[in-house]
Amino acid sequence: MSIRRLPPLNAVRAFEAAAQLGSYVAASKALHVTQPAIGRHVKLLEEWLGVKLFDRTPRGVELTPTGRQYYAKISSALAQIADAGNEVARQGTVRWLKILAVPAFAKRWLTPKLEAVSRMRPGLKIAIEPNSTFTEVDGKSADLGIVYGMPGQYIGTHATLMQPRVFPVCSPDYLARTGPIQRPEDLARHDLIHYDSEWWNLWFASIGLEVQVSSDVLYLSNDYALSLAESGRGIALANEVLVRQELEEGRLVRAIDVDVPLESYQLLTPPGPASADVEWFLEWISGALREEFPEAFA
Repeated sequence: MSIRRLPPLNAVRAFEAAAQLGSYVAASKALHVTQPAIGRHVKLLEEWLGVKLFDRTPRGVELTPTGRQYYAKISSALAQIADAGNEVARQGTVRWLKILAVPAFAKRWLTPKLEAVSRMRPGLKIAIEPNSTFTEVDGKSADLGIVYGMPGQYIGTHATLMQPRVFPVCSPDYLARTGPIQRPEDLARHDLIHYDSEWWNLWFASIGLEVQVSSDVLYLSNDYALSLAESGRGIALANEVLVRQELEEGRLVRAIDVDVPLESYQLLTPPGPASADVEWFLEWISGALREEFPEAFA
């Protein structure tokens, strides 16, 4: 008995979303991936099939006659797959995946994707607890953890997830009031927002400057520090995982075009073999971040 030859299923999902919504932009928002990722998936599917599925239009994309024929078939098939999964999930026991995560990552990147992620794994419910101080995961209070720091800070099993580059951000209004910043060392004379006593000093040292800054006020969460920067209170350090949308929408801008890799996102897991749900989630999150931020994996 021969195994069915199937096209790349992620590419099929991207094609269906673009066909249903009429644009790559809308499809990217629905699937919580980037617009270029949708384009790459559709191109991969077209190459796999050897046909053209879409025509570009000023308003988005339009199905070719072959694309309409293919969409009618795969849309029905994907609906059957979803219905089958939902039916089986209703018969089974609900499974929980409990995740501890640093607050900024949890709020700004992970949480907006949970609804789409839960549909990929019928029967699995995901709970996220923002936490900025944990250093290990015991398997009882949480099944895995996502932290930001150096590997030596953490206890037990951990693996580097990604290392994004770090840069200063502020609101356009702040730069309009203070004027453009010409050199990195000029940042020391500005209102720097601190969520860690040494992060700014580590950033300055990483770009080769012997600059020491301090603050009487520290914010426990970088999410709050970035919100203050967005409101015009000063300049905070960020990475693209946390502020891509704000940069694209113009609510934040780079205070100066200098970035360096500093710490990394780490995955913490409890001792012993990982469950099938944990392994699935680890594979999903690694793939999603690599697709959205390939430069952080170079």
